[in-house]
Amino acid sequence: MCVSISQVSRLRFHSFGSSCCERVHGWLKNSSSLKLLDVRASSVDGKARWVRRNVSTTTQGSRSNNTKSSVLGGTIPVTRIIDEESRTKIQQQPFGNLQQRLSQDKDLPKLLTVIVSDLETTGFNRTKERIIEIAAQDLAGGENSTFQTLVNPGYVPVTNTHIHGIRNDMVRRPEVPRMEDLIPIFLRYVESRQKPGGYVMLVAHNGKSFDFQFLINEFNRCSFEIPHNWLLLDSLPLGREHMKIIDPTVKPKAGLEVLAEHYSLTRDGDAHRAMSDVLLLSQVFQKLTIDLKLSVSDLVLRSHTASDIATAMAKNKKA
Repeated sequence: MCVSISQVSRLRFHSFGSSCCERVHGWLKNSSSLKLLDVRASSVDGKARWVRRNVSTTTQGSRSNNTKSSVLGGTIPVTRIIDEESRTKIQQQPFGNLQQRLSQDKDLPKLLTVIVSDLETTGFNRTKERIIEIAAQDLAGGENSTFQTLVNPGYVPVTNTHIHGIRNDMVRRPEVPRMEDLIPIFLRYVESRQKPGGYVMLVAHNGKSFDFQFLINEFNRCSFEIPHNWLLLDSLPLGREHMKIIDPTVKPKAGLEVLAEHYSLTRDGDAHRAMSDVLLLSQVFQKLTIDLKLSVSDLVLRSHTASDIATAMAKNKKA
């Protein structure tokens, strides 16, 4: 079985310039060398072996006294520790109008961490199906800026292998972590990238209709809460907005592949594998923010909280 993904060392982000700190392309740091988190352990026969290690952590992104967390054969050093005073301040703030309040904060660029994400699933039903692969990348780059792993869906079979190429025998194995074990590790990864007292924006293409709904349902199923200082941004509307400007006469198509072709970008890895999609979306997203002249505040105002999306999901379920 091969569960490895293509190397990403050849990928280099285009420089966003540095003349205007408020603009997204001036705020995000250009990464000269991206390192893919090693999520596999090598074996004598040269084949990939999934390794599962115990991790001590708690819910809602809170961290134990440990300074490292194991991730399937690798570790995430916690380099930016959020002190208890900052955590308490975040938890006590009124989150009813988080986006508007945060967008007006003059220190927003110093508070926000942008993480591009993608996931693959056993099928399309947001309630019955399960996540089988997760990948993420902090756009600030640097060491341990990426996260990727397969996920064991338990008794739920994979029915859409033709889309992503992930088979039942690749994920329904005892050594592949289940979602309830993986969530604390993913929370620790996100928190390790978070700025002290800051916020996290999770970006996904078609996220509002797909990725974020799966994530919310899986967190709920495993008795976890998505942290209150996370914002969820769907990049698909940005793509549609840009493509409509390019040609106002036709209904805009803004799938990830369409946008990649529009920007003459090449994919590193197979389509519809989580890390390959993340690396491509990272480039597309940055180009969209430049072309649409979006500031960090603009992105915050276009984002959603998990509560926003959960409420919409509940309304749609009743309808």
